[in-house]
Amino acid sequence: MNIALENKVVEMLKTIYDPEIPVDVFELGLIYEVRIDSESNVTIDMTLTSPNCPVAESMPKEIEDKVGSIPEVKTSKVNIVFDPPWDKDMMSEEAKLELGFL
Repeated sequence: MNIALENKVVEMLKTIYDPEIPVDVFELGLIYEVRIDSESNVTIDMTLTSPNCPVAESMPKEIEDKVGSIPEVKTSKVNIVFDPPWDKDMMSEEAKLELGFL
């Protein structure tokens, strides 16, 4: 596993925000898994705050494009999953603080 590349992917994910919530997708807990194979192909399992999320089409593409723009990344793919369902307990402490849950 390429830890340096994984860190770059996470940093890039932290620049992508849910348009309805002023917190990035990583801190919101929407990113379930980041996998990087030996050829630097990145696969991200993520969820949305709800299945009817208005950015269900655009957000995965934005994530694929931004992660794919990292020079070391060969390809970038996002899988949308709804199991387990997202809830506010998946947010980081920082996100909960930002949104007034703490």
